[in-house]
Amino acid sequence: MSAVTVIGLGKIGLPLAVLIAESGRTTYGVDIQQSVIDAVGLGQTILPDEPDLPDRLQAVVRARQLLPTLDLDSAVGASEVVVVIIPLVVDENGTPLFESLDSTTERISHALLPGSLVIYETTLPVGTTRHRFFPVLREKTSNLFLAYSPERVSSGSVFAGLRGYPKLIGGVDDASAERTRHFYESVFSFDDRPDLNRPNGVWDLGSTEAAELVKLAETTYRDVNIAFANELAEYSETLGLDVTSVITAANSQPFSHIHRPGLVGGHCIPVYPWFLLAGAPDMRLPRVAREVNSTVPDRVLARLVANVGDLKGLRVVVLGLAYRGGVRESSFSGALALVKILKAAEAVPLVHDPLWTSTELATLGLRAYQFGESCDCAVVQSDHIMYKNIGPSDLPGVRTVFDLRAVTRTDGWGGVRRLVLGCSDFGDEPDVLPG
Repeated sequence: MSAVTVIGLGKIGLPLAVLIAESGRTTYGVDIQQSVIDAVGLGQTILPDEPDLPDRLQAVVRARQLLPTLDLDSAVGASEVVVVIIPLVVDENGTPLFESLDSTTERISHALLPGSLVIYETTLPVGTTRHRFFPVLREKTSNLFLAYSPERVSSGSVFAGLRGYPKLIGGVDDASAERTRHFYESVFSFDDRPDLNRPNGVWDLGSTEAAELVKLAETTYRDVNIAFANELAEYSETLGLDVTSVITAANSQPFSHIHRPGLVGGHCIPVYPWFLLAGAPDMRLPRVAREVNSTVPDRVLARLVANVGDLKGLRVVVLGLAYRGGVRESSFSGALALVKILKAAEAVPLVHDPLWTSTELATLGLRAYQFGESCDCAVVQSDHIMYKNIGPSDLPGVRTVFDLRAVTRTDGWGGVRRLVLGCSDFGDEPDVLPG
């Protein structure tokens, strides 16, 4: 079987490289970090929370089917298929910074074997594969195949996602699409999905642009949906209603799929709508959704001040750095936005997360909090399982707990005011509030 190079051994790239190696193909895993190469070379996963990855990684490394390396040029020069899955880095406004992808594409063009297939899985603005990368790659050889196939999986369930979701592809031409379809069918095994309107497997969308747009449509849909949920939450608070009950009831019929309100974080949802808008600046809903979701931290602060008063000098604990529960990722986390606005209000923000050590939090410029230390307020930002059973004894001195995820227990708070996003204060009663 022909060799494959996977460029980028991150949270998606490493499991993908393992899966390809399991198909029997010699797979070169390329990364720019020596620490990653060293760990993978020893069969030690850098993603310990990814189910099945540790054992599967060890097996393919022992069998020398997965060969980690810093040497991109040699790996590409020995492969007939090259998969690029390094992140498209963005600035704080979500503007794509192409330097890394551009330099990687340039290096690939110099090392590529004639007749090779290059596939980009990195999320990209529409048209990037054909109009930005294709001209660079074919400068050195016109005999190549090029396609785009979006990664569509989530941390913590990568292998399940690779089996369970159709693999979407689009080529710059029919021959490229056919080569790409054959490649993925040779390395993937797909679960049966009777809910799909056609069989699971590899779906050719007809062009790189269509495949690029699908990924942006998926993530932007979620951003727009959450923005609607956030506006429902704000309205529910004025009516004295619990938005969770409203959304649950609305979703009891099959045509409503309203998401939960809250802070939007992660490397996808806050970023990829901007990729879509880069090519379609006249779209209105994605832009409005970004505006709505970006103001949620300000709403949180306003409600906290309305219930507590001046926050100056108060110790306010942000519970959860992770942008979602159980995942050790802090990209564009709502916790970071909360810390920023709490500092602006002259509060003393502290951060707790069971997935980070105090030292690790300190390296991120955050003051760590440990349960049992005194505090004045707490804001539950991540829906970690451990937060379901916290109470006043864990947060000595706490007067107000603002649960943005409706994850904490509803009883046992005594005189502590418990606020829930999308749920009215229901007067001045300082005991348990509906949640």
